[in-house]
Amino acid sequence: MTYLTPRIALVGDRSPAVRSHARIPGLLDALAERDQLVLDAYWIPSEDAELPGALDGFDAIWLLPGSPYRSEAGALAAVRTARERLIPFLGTCAGFQHAVLEYARDVCGLAGAAHGEQDPDRDELVIVPMACSLVGHEGAVEIAPGSLAERVFGTTRTLERYHCAYGLNADYLDRLEAHGLRFSGADDSGQPRVLELAEHEHPFFLASLFQPELSGDGTRPHPAIRALAAAAAAHANAVTTVGHPNTVTTVDHANAVTV
Repeated sequence: MTYLTPRIALVGDRSPAVRSHARIPGLLDALAERDQLVLDAYWIPSEDAELPGALDGFDAIWLLPGSPYRSEAGALAAVRTARERLIPFLGTCAGFQHAVLEYARDVCGLAGAAHGEQDPDRDELVIVPMACSLVGHEGAVEIAPGSLAERVFGTTRTLERYHCAYGLNADYLDRLEAHGLRFSGADDSGQPRVLELAEHEHPFFLASLFQPELSGDGTRPHPAIRALAAAAAAHANAVTTVGHPNTVTTVDHANAVTV
């Protein structure tokens, strides 16, 4: 069997001013050196992600922080592509927020669901400003036993770093859960901080409001990042049994991440 280096799409509007973005090359280095998980990673700007075929051929999609995205449609397309095509997915910070928004619109039938940062005057605000901003905040997260998050993090309580001011509107929690979205991590006050899809519905679909990119000093990838890399490798190796998807033709290889 031929094993291919898994391709991962890093969806977001890359900026040196975003600390989590600046850490990506080092995290990819560490995955290769510490975990022997080598990834062929490409940055996909949010406006490119909405183009037909932009995410074809990838073995994982990581929707990164950086809200508001230049293209909300592109961010939502990244989530929908991963969810519908069963491509391993990780959403962090704004990635969590837009995973909720995509699910509300496309699965729960809330066509008018909106993000309070992008459309503050809309009626169905699924993502709203937090009572207390979490910019620069660190806090404990309780992980549900038996969840994908517990298996990934290896614990039921973890300390994580944030850089966000928007979160889930609790008025929509029951509807989202009734349609299959599981909130498997919460802060000490019960506010959702991690979401996932059941493994019988998706091989790896996980998102966190905190930023695992900011864990530690950046030399040891957070368990969520390692788990995404492992899921990407499994996806790449699985598709070799029937032939790997066509080479990506819509991605400018100048966006390759230098590691």
